Amino acid sequence: MSAEDDEIEKSSAPLMEHLIELRTRLMWSIGGFFVAFLVCFFFAKQLFNLLVIPFKWATGWAGLDPEKVELIYTAPQEFFFTQIKLAMFGGLVIAFPVIASQIYKFVAPGLYKNERAAFLPFLVASPVLFLMGASLVYFFFTPMVMWFFLAMQQTGGEGEVQISLLPKVSEYLSLIMTLIFSFGLVFQLPVVTTLMARVGMVTSQGLADKRKWAIVIAFVVAAVLTPPDPVSQIGLALPTILLYEISIWTARMIEKKREQERVASETQSEGDNPAEQTQAAPTSLEGTGSGTKAG
Repeated sequence: MSAEDDEIEKSSAPLMEHLIELRTRLMWSIGGFFVAFLVCFFFAKQLFNLLVIPFKWATGWAGLDPEKVELIYTAPQEFFFTQIKLAMFGGLVIAFPVIASQIYKFVAPGLYKNERAAFLPFLVASPVLFLMGASLVYFFFTPMVMWFFLAMQQTGGEGEVQISLLPKVSEYLSLIMTLIFSFGLVFQLPVVTTLMARVGMVTSQGLADKRKWAIVIAFVVAAVLTPPDPVSQIGLALPTILLYEISIWTARMIEKKREQERVASETQSEGDNPAEQTQAAPTSLEGTGSGTKAG
């Protein structure tokens, strides 16, 4: 076997170990998602009824009877596929801690200790911020959006026809899932910018200087991610701008901490130098004394 073949064999061994480790992490992630999917699919109707509660709140705000909320499906298989879609979404949310932990376990051996300590808080903050965005959608923005749509109904009477809102189960689920995903994604902004600030890709001053562009982009992104109504668009754009300001503040705190660490390091290095000079001084005196005796 030639030397080149030996090098290939040595380099392929770590690669195989990484592939085996990757396969193990993927199996755990897929297994966790599959178990969560089965649980969510078993309780799909209960979960869907839970998601309809904000619609009932909006119905009450519109002056209608919340107990007479009605949704329809117009294809035989529509509600079945809606339940599958709901189970997949719920399974992904429930299994996210398992998936995130498997990603961390796969990446962590290649990180230094200080890098692992810096990465772990963001791994915890990410799902917490996503749940905060989802809660904002569930308790406030979904009722507001549905109330906006319900206000367009016509009760009928002299000179007008009756127009009632009968949302399809698939369309209602798509609406609330889009809002949850959009807000959950936007609420990751402080995590992303803080990570970028830690590695030096962005600065607080740079973020502050681009504030005007950030406001414009926030409204553009809100228009793309949300349904075409002003309530949800403004509702997503305003928290995005607030989160951008929080990101500037966190970046400034990171820079302040980094400066303090730099000053402390310089102070410590300056404190070490006099000690070395003090140790070197007797040696030079001894050398002078030896020279005198020799003379």
